Amino acid sequence: MKPISILNDVIGPIMRGPSSSHTAASYRLGYISRLLLGEEPVSARIVFDPNGSYARVFREQNADLAFAAGLLGWEITDPRFFQALHFAASHGYKFEFVVEPIEGSNHPNFVQLELASASGQKLLMKAKSVGGGAIEIVELNGWPVLLSGDFYEMLVEAPADAELTLRNILDRDYNLRAKFEVIKSEKKAGKILVRAACLRPLSADDRKKLKEIEDISFWECGPVSFAVSGKSLFTSAEKIVTIASTGGVSLGKVALAYESQLLGLSEADVLSEINRRLDIMLTSVQEGLKAESLNMQLLEPTAGLIFQAEKEGRLTGGRLSRAAIRALAAEHVAASGGVVCAAPTGGSAGTIPGVISTLLEDMNISREKASLALLAAGAVGVVVANRATFAAEIAGCQVEIGAAGAMAAAAVVEACGGSARQACDAAAISFQNTMGLVCDLVQGICEIPCHTRNAVAAANAFICADLVLGGYRNPIPLDETIDAVLAVGKTMPAELRVTSLGGLAVCPSALALKKKERKDF
Repeated sequence: MKPISILNDVIGPIMRGPSSSHTAASYRLGYISRLLLGEEPVSARIVFDPNGSYARVFREQNADLAFAAGLLGWEITDPRFFQALHFAASHGYKFEFVVEPIEGSNHPNFVQLELASASGQKLLMKAKSVGGGAIEIVELNGWPVLLSGDFYEMLVEAPADAELTLRNILDRDYNLRAKFEVIKSEKKAGKILVRAACLRPLSADDRKKLKEIEDISFWECGPVSFAVSGKSLFTSAEKIVTIASTGGVSLGKVALAYESQLLGLSEADVLSEINRRLDIMLTSVQEGLKAESLNMQLLEPTAGLIFQAEKEGRLTGGRLSRAAIRALAAEHVAASGGVVCAAPTGGSAGTIPGVISTLLEDMNISREKASLALLAAGAVGVVVANRATFAAEIAGCQVEIGAAGAMAAAAVVEACGGSARQACDAAAISFQNTMGLVCDLVQGICEIPCHTRNAVAAANAFICADLVLGGYRNPIPLDETIDAVLAVGKTMPAELRVTSLGGLAVCPSALALKKKERKDF
């Protein structure tokens, strides 16, 4: 399993809403396929298996726009995002989305991309979105591969007798992660595929040497975020607590050291980037409190109205209500296709912003404490990603908004000066009270019941933190709790995992709701 990065996989990516699995990951797949093609794609056929969740929600969750933006080489935050399909068509590109069976489909978010350039260069890529914006490319032009977008990747198809030559070129100082892999396939007689995962791109001289080898093809692409260069300090909560206890440091400090070592960045650089993401979260809360910039499909924006009612003393919850309202506001932005930071997913992108902004505004914690609280949340997310998944398609909403609530509870403990063990315990009891939470989004849109779930998760984070800080002793540790969450998720029927075929999604009132048509330009 690839190392899980807080910035790449947990508190991130920076994306447009509404869904990390279907919007952020789709963008990444479109962008990487463009890099692998090596030329401007003038046509692209994106195929969704009829048994997967993509087939049901790709338009509702802006996956088509995200694929198009990636194929065009735009940033996902580009203000032209909603014009991507119109832009492509008006410039002569043919991007089409079809639903038909895909050979080898084995995941709810399986997709096939067929690209062609003006010169006739072609690429056939099979891939899957595995949760939280993370991706896995599993086939490239008929070759079995496993690419995640965490390194500079070089893939070379060559005659089998060219292996030594390729090793002399590629298996050198580029290959700092010792990822020189030779792949053979019965479908490719007499050929091999060499994969090198590097920390920097190939030099012009070595690229020239490759081109001198007879009868070869090669593909290359760069990382979609920060290149992973080190090893994980931990994969479990038990290890976290051991490191923190031995060093006498908090969960946030352990997380800071973890990310610094994994990405080969200084702790100052990690803090700088986490602060940038904190700013995006705070902005999403503020934007969500303004009704004029929001454009949801089923719901009307109400966060601002509720916040005004709280200011006037017409509500009863105090800090908990304010956290909930702020979470609702950030999720309004995600649902409107605005820029948010996945935490850990787009569908749960309101919970942690609601909590962190409340810690800053209502409890007057310092910016430094807020950054460490965000990192503490990220550390819990690392454990979830290692032991389970962030994909509701696999395990329901308990691993999206449920995970966000658990991460947020750890953040509150960190901000209040609690220990790493207390932070993990708060996360555990949060999970224990969202276990079994299904994903039954109404009409395939991340609005109902996602918005109120984010709000409740934010308020619940303070309750779980208070219980542990006040003396509650959690008997079932976080690692075991996460294992139980995944086991429960695997028993859920497909109808309760993003397909909109069960739960609230099939209530008569839900089916009768009229949705607004998306405006693409």
